[in-house]
Amino acid sequence: MDYAAWEKSVPEAITRDPLWRLEAYRLALFSADLGWHDVTKVMSDRRTRSLADQLYRALGGIGSQIAEGYSRGTGRDRARFYEYALGSTRESRDWYYKARHSLASLSLLIA
Repeated sequence: MDYAAWEKSVPEAITRDPLWRLEAYRLALFSADLGWHDVTKVMSDRRTRSLADQLYRALGGIGSQIAEGYSRGTGRDRARFYEYALGSTRESRDWYYKARHSLASLSLLIA
């Protein structure tokens, strides 16, 4: 799935929200959707099921933290949640690295 096709598939209820204007939020949602397929692959090996769970939680956390931060009233509060989103982004990268043995095309993401 490419980004342009994915973007067209997002429901209007989401794209009408002012939050949609944030590119970081759109990319976070796209990453979570892409990650769904990777998590499914990683879950097929019982040795990596807990890793798959952690990966999907981290991917989902990126957009959730951005959304929550966007809704905060002060810049300081907003910044704190954006920092959490950055943490979830780095955590996702870490889990992807750990899942590299289960995902053949992972080298493209880490390079």
